[in-house]
Order: sequence, then structure tokens, then C-alpha cells
Amino acid sequence: MKEPLLPAEGQSKQRTRSPYGDATLLQLVTFSWLNPLFSVGIKKPLEQDDIPDVGINESAAFLSSAFAECLDRENDAGGSSSSPSIYRAIFLLVRRKAAINAFFAMASATASYVGPYLINDFVDFLSRKKERSLTSGYLIALGFLCAKIVETVTQRQWIFGARQLGLRLRAALTTRIYAKGLVLSARSRQGHTSGEIINYMSVDVNRITDFIWYVNTVWMLPIQISLAIYILRTNLGAPGSLAALAATLLVMSCNVPLTRMQKSYQTKIMEAKDGRMKATSEVLRNMKTIKLQSWDSQFLGKLKCLREVERSWLWKSLRLTAITAFIFWGSPAFISTITFGACLMMGVPLTAGRVLSALATFRMLQDPIFNLPDLLSVIAQAKVSADRITSYLQEEEVQQDAVEYVPPGGDERFDVEIESELVSSRSSSNVTLDGIDLRVKRGMRVAVCGTVGSGKSSLLSCILGEIHKLSGTVKVRGTKAYVPQCPWILTGSIRDNILFGKAYESERYERTVQACAMVKDFELFSCGDLTEIGERGINMSGGQKQRIQIARAVYQDADIYLLDDPFSAVDAHTGTHLFQDCLMGILRDKTIIYVTHQVEFLPAADVIVVMQNGKIAQTGKFDELMKQNVGFEALVGAHSQALELVHAVESSTQQTTSLLVADQEENSDPSRTSKPCQQQQRDPVGVGTDNQSGKLVQDEERETGSIGKEVYWSYLTAVKGGVLVPFIVLAQSSFQVLQIASNYWMAWACPPTSDSNEPAVGLGMDTILLVYTLLAAGSALCVLVRAILVTTVGLSTAEKLFTDMLHSVIRAPMQFFDSTPTGRILNRASTDQSVLDLEIGQRLGWCAFSIIQILGTIAVMSQVAWEVFVIFIPVTAVCIWYQQYYTPTARELARLSGIQLTPILHHFSESLAGAATIRAFGHGERFITGNLGLVDNYSRPWFHNVSAMEWLSFRLNVLSNFVFAFSLVLLVTLPEGIINPSIAGLAVTYGINLNVLQASVIWNICNAENKMISVERVLQYTNIKSEAPLVIEDRRPPPNWPSIGTICFKNLQIRYAEHLPSVLKNISCTFPGKRKIGVVGRTGSGKSTLTQAIFRMVEAREGSIIIDDIDISKIGLDDLRSRLSIIPQDPTMFEGTVRGNLDPLCQYTDFDVWEVFSTILLSHH
Repeated sequence: MKEPLLPAEGQSKQRTRSPYGDATLLQLVTFSWLNPLFSVGIKKPLEQDDIPDVGINESAAFLSSAFAECLDRENDAGGSSSSPSIYRAIFLLVRRKAAINAFFAMASATASYVGPYLINDFVDFLSRKKERSLTSGYLIALGFLCAKIVETVTQRQWIFGARQLGLRLRAALTTRIYAKGLVLSARSRQGHTSGEIINYMSVDVNRITDFIWYVNTVWMLPIQISLAIYILRTNLGAPGSLAALAATLLVMSCNVPLTRMQKSYQTKIMEAKDGRMKATSEVLRNMKTIKLQSWDSQFLGKLKCLREVERSWLWKSLRLTAITAFIFWGSPAFISTITFGACLMMGVPLTAGRVLSALATFRMLQDPIFNLPDLLSVIAQAKVSADRITSYLQEEEVQQDAVEYVPPGGDERFDVEIESELVSSRSSSNVTLDGIDLRVKRGMRVAVCGTVGSGKSSLLSCILGEIHKLSGTVKVRGTKAYVPQCPWILTGSIRDNILFGKAYESERYERTVQACAMVKDFELFSCGDLTEIGERGINMSGGQKQRIQIARAVYQDADIYLLDDPFSAVDAHTGTHLFQDCLMGILRDKTIIYVTHQVEFLPAADVIVVMQNGKIAQTGKFDELMKQNVGFEALVGAHSQALELVHAVESSTQQTTSLLVADQEENSDPSRTSKPCQQQQRDPVGVGTDNQSGKLVQDEERETGSIGKEVYWSYLTAVKGGVLVPFIVLAQSSFQVLQIASNYWMAWACPPTSDSNEPAVGLGMDTILLVYTLLAAGSALCVLVRAILVTTVGLSTAEKLFTDMLHSVIRAPMQFFDSTPTGRILNRASTDQSVLDLEIGQRLGWCAFSIIQILGTIAVMSQVAWEVFVIFIPVTAVCIWYQQYYTPTARELARLSGIQLTPILHHFSESLAGAATIRAFGHGERFITGNLGLVDNYSRPWFHNVSAMEWLSFRLNVLSNFVFAFSLVLLVTLPEGIINPSIAGLAVTYGINLNVLQASVIWNICNAENKMISVERVLQYTNIKSEAPLVIEDRRPPPNWPSIGTICFKNLQIRYAEHLPSVLKNISCTFPGKRKIGVVGRTGSGKSTLTQAIFRMVEAREGSIIIDDIDISKIGLDDLRSRLSIIPQDPTMFEGTVRGNLDPLCQYTDFDVWEVFSTILLSHH
């Protein structure tokens, strides 16, 4: 990502206006409006700014608004009692463009059957050249050519239109899903994790857009079948046509059980994928805790188990797809056998022309029959995905009327009013607040205190409208600013986080920074406040993150401030500074409600609210509450006892400071021995940033140029060294040879005209048909073998690459996760892995299959008239030139679209995490606008990529039509007797599809290369530099290590990257064993880094750490981390039970768990 993911109001960079919107009719037909983009792409690798904008009708803002209107219209039509139908809303959104596409699709289907209809006439002409004029032959050739031109133009238009509709629908659904995520209630959020919603946006939306492409098959199918039956009836009479229709319907009826099974498999696949993505997201989010606790192997095993469930359903689905491919690749042979058999039984004469016309028709029928299972499968997938998205969009939202917002000003003195009899709950069975009655005057400071779980945070959530209100009223006057208990930091610079969409005002900004005690922090950072913050503030300390979000709230200059325990993550000195300069200083005239556990900040409050069991137990000033002797003084007393205990520990520590000594032998510098533990670091603590730009999160890896041969080789040889690949090619070659042989046999053996009833080979028609049936059955079996092999190899390869990527990511050092957004990893685990699971094997297979098919077609055509090579070779050279001209641009467009998808997912993940804060600040629209910009950034390369495919396909089709027309003219012109009319008819039968085959070769190669980008991206993450080994067998520590716990630092130096200065410098000291050692220092002084060094989260640049006489750098990480324990600075919770969080590895008994619960005062909960 080149820019921080803080939503911007607009883009500063000037981009090219969409040429599509200004294109002329000729440019639209030929796609020549793309020529300027190709001229740039051939000169240099395309960058995002080189790509023109999408048109208005494809912009996310327009589509989001249009889709919202469609949903509202459906909501109004259905009444308030029913939920709006997403199906109907989608129909309203796409109906106009879909109708135009349907017209082009039907015109294309009609034109495609002109060729089979004319074949019989063409063979008849060649057989009777002496009786017919050349003009009639040229007219037949002209009919062929005109039909192919109409087919080419209309086909390219409806395919492009379908892709365009898919883009519009994707943008509309993505923006709707994002907008919904910002208003989900807390209860709804519990049922939808970030991983699941990422699947909605990446997988489910793609499946619905795929259906938009396939939906034109619905209109084309009846036309194609009707025309096929008409042609068969014309050539073979009623018996043949009826037999063909019956066989076709029989084959199609096989779809019913297959589709039902496929639908159930797709549902299971999506459920399994959701579970895996949910767990993956959780593991990545909590990776630091997992590594500190040495749980890597256990969580790796958990993800493998979830993947195994997904893989089992994928195998069942792909196995069914292989069976379907066998049925429908064999269907032309099956239908032709039944049809010819019926003609033989009914005495219908089979001439070469009629047979070839029928075979061409059956080959044309193969397309709708072959597409039908795909259509039904896509319908099943789209139905499942649409239902999932519908369920998500109908989830409960934050209650809109929970808070009544009153304009500020007037005579009212209260900024916040909560009437009595208010009952709020996070779920229907759990009452959180009851009987709250609170009025806060303008300019008051209200402190909220109470024991853990008493309802303090819920009170703030009630004022924000975040929890469901059952009764009562909440009134708020003026704007709000909110500081949550857990810091929420966006990826971007510190300044961007503080400004949070507001314009930069130097004076106000400086006052805010000084009041929030951030001046010294900026001095530590190499780029000051322009230093980039990592994902979730990963490179900031807890105190720094807390002060950044306090500064964000202060800079907003709101009327009401809601602060949830703002001083918990900062030291006492910084907390006092914040309270004096911030709450009592810059915010002195504001209304402030703050939750705190620090008693020292209570006396300055105008009113103190004491919460207990979800109710207000006491209210009043500090002195008044102390005199009431009801419960408040117990809180203060507990705090005082804690302070006395701390003082007692300090006094005892003074008696044992002699135990903490510097290592004199290792460090003879007298200035260094004067202090027991010293380091002179002034550099920022945390993951290092680039000194020049303050950049932590680096741009996503993007290869340039063609896909490397090593990527293809790695994929093809991933399973058993690629030994099965030759067998796949052999099976497909055998299929092609047997299919050509069966058609050649029928054309050669049958009589050329109805005047000659005797077969050319002197055999009976029943024998001829038997040989044809055997050859066709053999070709179908080859398809079955090929389909099973492709499925097996494809899924095994996907599994191997997934496992390698998973191992590589889990074993990556923590620095990788600090500088890599979670969305970037999830994108590979979700979208790219789906391509590997379901697409890439088939795509590469089709590359080989289409090449074999066109070689077979050329062989048949060249046998009739070798002269066709005179035009075929130069046209092929032009096709190759076009492909080479197209590929650099298309490849970079595909890469850019893949890269631009990650910011959408990352931005969404961050927005979900801070949805409550976004709503509190009233910045929902700004974030939605930012999301619209990210969606447009993705749509631009994607739209121009699919347009470029049509640009190439149109030109290849035109050139193929030219070759076909030349062949026809050649056959018409050659004198009679030079060629066999039947074999010439066979050549025309294959030549009809020459444009499709020639285009499909280039199309499949380019499409496979685009899909191979997913393989390339996954392979990037299989080679991440790993941490040190988990176990080193010959250096394993004793079972009871560490028995004492003495930690000795010897000249320790730590830095986070090679290009950065040391963070810890020359640390030399000893922590005695079985003692409690306190490490103190200002924010950014290196406390957390010292702890991370002990766990080897960051490896030492120089020096060593020795624990009980063992150098920790010499042993395995698992042996080290599993023997140590830590309470991380940031609390981490895994989804599941409380017991599962306490004992994730199930190592302890229930008695042990309950004992711990009692120790930490949780047993009564």
C-alpha cells in the first residue's frame, strides 16, 4: 500500500478521465478506446496512476447510491414487516444493461448456427461443381463469413457487458457490506468475525458476479437447442431431430441430482472456509501472544485440521465436477450415436453432408450442454453466497433511536440527560444497566468509578447509543468525542491519526500535542509526527497509543468528551500531566465524563458517579461520598492499601539493591559500573521505521514483467515432481485423436450424396455406426481419465502450496507481522487460495487442451488443402504479435487489481475494529467515502483488464474469420476432383470453430498467466525468512531449567532492522534469581524491548542473555519460550470459552482452572 489507509476526502493526484465514456460507436465495437493504455503499457510497467478512471456508471459512489435506492424501493414495496429482497434489488440495479446484454447474447447464439446449417449445402456444392456456378459457392462462403462477423461482434459485446455488470454489482455489494459493518450492533458482531466478512467481500461477492456472466446462458440455451433441432430436422427429418431432442433432454436431466449435490458441497465448502478464515484471522491478530507463549505448533495444527475439513469438501466437489465433465464431453458422441441409430432404424439415408451438418450441430450443442452444468453450479454457488450476504445485511444494527440528539445552545443547561427507568442490554437475556438517572450540566467533569464489571463502560456506551435500549430516554446536546478503553489506531502517520479528518491548524495542533505529553515522543521518532504507525499501532507502546487517541479526541474540539479509563496505560507522571494539562487545561470548558480507577483523579471531579451491578449506587463530590460511609470509601481504601503495599516493597527493595550488580568482568568501564543497569537509547522503541520516510508498512510485493518460468515449474512439479502432467497431456491428446478419427470415419464412410446409397467403404451402415460408437466411447473415457487427473493434481498442488505458505507464515519472525497488514495475508489465504483450489489447475489444463484442439483442426484442414497454410502462417504470426503486445499491459493490470484488493480488506478490518469510535465521532460518512475511493482504485485496473481481454479477443476472432473465409474461397475455387467433397466438408466442420479455437488458445494462455499471479503471490509467502529453530536436539536444556531464574545481560545490543540504530545499547547487568525485579522508565525508554529480548522476539545484534548459565541464543525457541511465562501488555482473548482462554492447550485439570479463577477473583462470575 502506497498510502495510509486513513480515508481521505479526495484524491490529490490527477488521473486520466475514462476514455470509455467518450468512445465513438466504432471504438466501442473494436475496443480501440484502449489503445492509449496499451501504448503506455508496452513502454513501461503500468502504475496505478497510469490507469484511467472508471466511468460514472461504474464508480462506487454512483453504484452504492443506486443499490441503496433499489433496496429502499424493495423495502417500501414489501412493507415494514418484511426484509427487502436482495435478489429483487440486484435485478432492479442491472436490468437495463442486462437486457442489452441478453439481446447481444441471443444474436450471437443465432449467428453461430448459420455455419452448421450451410454445411450440407456446401458439401452438396462441392459434389456437384459441374452443375453449379462458382457464384453460388462464393455466396455460400459469403454467408459463412457474414455470420461469423455478426457472431464475433455480438459475442464480444455481451461478454464485455457481462463483465461490466459484474464490476457494477461487485462495487455495489462491497460498499453495502462495508456500510453495514459500520452499524452492526455488538450482538451481531459476535456472530460475524472479520475473517467471515472478508469472505463475504472476496469470495461470495465474486460468486454472485460470476453468475451475472453465466446468466446469459439462460437466454441462449433455448435458442441454441431450438436452432439445433431445426437444422437436424431439415437434414435428418423428424425421426433424427426427435431422437436428438430426446437424447439432449436425457443428458440435461442428469444435471438435477448433480446440481443438488454440488449445491450442498458448495455450502459445506463455504462453511469450512469461513471457519478456517475465522481462525486464521484470530491467529494473525494474536500472533505476538501465540509466539510468546510458544503455542505456534498447537495453533498451526488447529489451522491444518480446519483446512483438512475444507479440503475434504473441495475434493468431493471437484470429483463431482470431473464426473460432470465426463458426461458432458461425451454427450455429443452419445447424442450423435442415438440420432444416427434412429435414422438407421427409420430408413433415413445418411449422406456425408447430412452427417457433417449433424456433427457440426452436435458440436455446437455441446456448448450449451457443457455450459448448463456450469450454469447450474454457478447458480448454486451464487444462491448460497447471496443468502449468506442477505443474512448478514439483515443483522441487527445499532439502535438508531437509542439517543436523542438535541442541537446545542438554548436555555438547556444539561449536555447529557438520562431519564430514569432506562434499561439497556447487550443481549435479550443480559441486563447491563437498570434504573439509570443522570443529568450532566454543561462544562461539568463527571468521574465514573466502581469495581470491575459494575457497568462503567456500559454507561458510556449507553450515552453513545451502542447498547440496546429497552426503555427510558437519553438526550445528548452537542458533538461528542470518545476515547475507548482499548486504543484504536489506524494505519498511517501519527499526525493523520490525531487530525482524524480535520484540517491541519498549526496552533491548535501544537496545543493538543503539548497537552497530551507527546512532544518528547516526537523527538524520539526519526520522522516526528509523520512517522508511520503499523497495523493496530503495533510499533507504539501502550501509553503512546493511548495518548494518540486522547490527542485525536482533543483535536476534534467537541462539546462532550467520553473517556473510558484514559490513564490506565500511562505511568503516574504522564497520567498527572494528562489530567492537569488536558482535562483541567485545554478541555476545562468542556463537558467531560471519564471512567477511572485512579483515586487521585477523583477529587477534581464536579460529580463522582459510583457504579455497582449496573446501577448508580452513589453520586456526589469526593468529600461528600467519603462521609456517606456506604461503599465509596471502600474503593478509596483499597487503593490506599495498594499504595502502602507498593511503598513496603520499595523499602525492601532498597535493602537488596546490592544483589543487582553489573558484570565487572565483562564490563570494566568505570562509568558503566557506577549504575547497575544503564542504556543510552534515544531512538524510537518498537519495530523500526524507514529513516527517510517514517514508513513501517512497506508496499506490497509486486513482481514486474512476465510470470517467471520458475513459478510455472514450481506449480507443475509441486506434487510428485510433476510425474502426472504427461499423463494428463496424453489423455487429452488421445481424446482429440479418437474424436477426429470418429468424425473422419463417418465423413469418409458415408456416401457423399443421396444419389449414391452405397457407403464408400463397402460396409453396412450398422457396422459404420458401430465403429463410430466405439471410437466415440473411447474418446469419452479419455476425457474421464483427464478430468480425474486434473482434479487430483490441481487439489494436491493447492494443498501443498497452502501448507508451505501456512508453515512459512506461522514461523515468520514478529517483525514480518509488524510490517505486514493482516489483510495482505488474509487476501492470500482467502482469494488467492480459492484460485489455487478451484481454478488454476483447470486453467492450465485448458491451455494444453486448446493447443491440442487447434493442432487437430489444422491437421484436418491441411489434409484437404495445404494451401491454407499460405494465409494461416502469417495470420498466426500477427496473432502472436497481438498477444505479445497485449500481455505486458494485461499482466500488470491483473497484478494491480490483486494488490488493490488488499487495502479494501485491510481498511474494512480496521473500520470494524473501531466502528464504535467512528460512530461516536460521527465520521461514518467519511469512512464510507474512503471505502468508495478504495473500491474505485480496485475497479480501475480490473475493468481495464477485462476490457483488454475483449480487445485482444476481438482482433483474434477477426483474423480467424479471415483465415476461415480464405479456406472457403480456396475450396470453392479449386477444380473438381482435386479434393474429396466429404473430407472438405469435414474440414469446414472443424473450420467453423477455428476462430473460437484460435482465440481460446491465446485467451487461455493469457487467462492462465493472470491466474498464475495468485500462485506467484502464494509462493512469495512460502519463502519468508524464518525464526530460529523451535528445537535444537543437541542443545536442549535440562528438564528443570530454569531452576533459579538468574538472568545475566552481557553487552546486549538490540535493533529491529539492519538499517536502523540500536534500540538497546550495551546492556550489562544481572537479575538475581527468585527475586521480583521492577523495570521502570519513561514511555519509549526500552522496557518492552528488554522483555522481548528475553523471549527472543527480537534477536540480539551483539552480546548475550544467559539464564541459569545457558545462553538463550543457543537453544531452540520452543525450549526457551515454553519455560518462561508472560502477561502481555495488550490483553488478548481467543474466541471460545473462558476455560479455553485460560488453558488453550488443555493441559490442566478443572480443579487447577478453578483455583486460578479464585486467585484472580473471577470465580464468582
